[in-house]
Amino acid sequence: MSETTPDQGEQISGAPRKKENIFRRLYHWVLHWAETPYGTPALAAISFAESSFFPIPPDVLQIALSVSKPRWSFYYATVSAMASVAGGVAGWYIGHWFWAGASEFFFNYVPGFSPEIFEKVRLKYEANAFLALFGAAFTPIPFKVFTIAAGAFNISLWTLIVASLIGRSMRFYFVATAIFFFGEQAKELLEKYFEIITFGLFLLMLAGFFAIKVLM
Repeated sequence: MSETTPDQGEQISGAPRKKENIFRRLYHWVLHWAETPYGTPALAAISFAESSFFPIPPDVLQIALSVSKPRWSFYYATVSAMASVAGGVAGWYIGHWFWAGASEFFFNYVPGFSPEIFEKVRLKYEANAFLALFGAAFTPIPFKVFTIAAGAFNISLWTLIVASLIGRSMRFYFVATAIFFFGEQAKELLEKYFEIITFGLFLLMLAGFFAIKVLM
């Protein structure tokens, strides 16, 4: 029988454990839905909410659900994409109709929002609104900032819908394809390198667009 060291004894009976921060708790809360019968509705709700205010990306739950049922990977990707685009439209309406009254709340309480970031998004929209929205939809850039800013800066709703539909579908179907063919191994790689992978793919696409523009 192993002995308990004084430090271990203090941890067991004395000092309280350090609490997880709010984002880690939200992360585990999102993941726990994969172990319930409500995984798919939760995926839809989280995908919708992440497009306007929720801080945890839906990929976390999509990956967990897909690994448990690889044949359903593309179904989960479809749920994520459609709900996320719908959430983006909701974000556009928040920005278009309610930003004057809601801006202080978002700047103070919603991660990713600040007047400085909003100004940077405005400049990106002036340069190329479609590409800015597509990039935010496909990469881990906070999509919610771009959807709400699109409404606040009067970007066409159809531009947001088309760019979001392409970007979000590509992102979630990329996850689905990886899980479908590589299963648990893909899960580990996606969880560890997801941001690097998506940014890399986005840069490759930009390079392709640039090459086409030069050659044509």
